Amino acid sequence: MIPRIKNLKPLENYLLRVEFDDGKIVLYDVKDDIDNIPSYIVLKTTYGLFNQVQIDKSRTCIFWNDEIDLPSDAIYEYGKPIEFEE
Repeated sequence: MIPRIKNLKPLENYLLRVEFDDGKIVLYDVKDDIDNIPSYIVLKTTYGLFNQVQIDKSRTCIFWNDEIDLPSDAIYEYGKPIEFEE
């Protein structure tokens, strides 16, 4: 089953805090994607674009524009789990 995103928050230093329907919360570091996927470089070069991240209607993908998106299963698998929040 594809994990569905419940909540999404962009943080400083190209990190995303992502909460899923099953209660799992992760921090996903977008810097590696920016460094390795050519279309992602605009997240660094276009002021404010990173903070405009959105969840798609199915809640199985996030996106910034028509060229930059990220599936929820990748975020779920590669995000660093947050055990406890203050």
